[in-house]
Amino acid sequence: MKKTIPEKNAIIQRDGETYLIVPRTPGGFVDPATLRKIADVAEKYGAATLKMTSEQKMAIVGLKEEDIDAAWSDLGMDAGMVAGPFVKGVKFCLGTTYCRKGQQDAASLGMKLEARYRGVKLPYMMKMAVSGCPSSCSEPVIKDVGVMGTAKGYTLMVGGAAGLKPRLADVVAKGLSEDEVLEAVDRVVEFFKEYGENRKRLGTIIDEIGLEEFKKEVGLWEK
Repeated sequence: MKKTIPEKNAIIQRDGETYLIVPRTPGGFVDPATLRKIADVAEKYGAATLKMTSEQKMAIVGLKEEDIDAAWSDLGMDAGMVAGPFVKGVKFCLGTTYCRKGQQDAASLGMKLEARYRGVKLPYMMKMAVSGCPSSCSEPVIKDVGVMGTAKGYTLMVGGAAGLKPRLADVVAKGLSEDEVLEAVDRVVEFFKEYGENRKRLGTIIDEIGLEEFKKEVGLWEK
């Protein structure tokens, strides 16, 4: 049976023969020309389908191994990180850029976080999200690092997860500016680099050492 090919950012599919590739589309923002290009490549190489993933990426599903290199060449796009111990693509909503409910600029902050941590290798995976208001469409409360916009600034949450062991994130700071969020997330990521051993999610580590100890280690607080 064939296997995933990390160096080509190609993920083996259920049939054991075809692959999935994921072009980089930060936050799911994409212009019409890029959408057409992705569709053209999928059609040219006989992809089984296109799928918008939960991480706001357009996956091209069902490519033959011999077409992977050519497909990436035709796309001319960076790959979205789809496997391995990395910071995953940052999920974020429209925020004040477009949404009438937006209270903070989630798109701007999300783009900055995505560019800042894209491809950063860690002991285990880490997921991030930014919402522009308490509606939390990007689900920050179930991400390792979640940021929620409010009328008084950003609320920072840590330790969330879905999956087999779901965990709601803990609030560790409120009323933050965009710059303060970036500085705080830097400290959280550095903490995780040091403590994130043995395939543990951030929430598991927080449960082991205690939330107050985590906040002390990282220098976070609630205003």
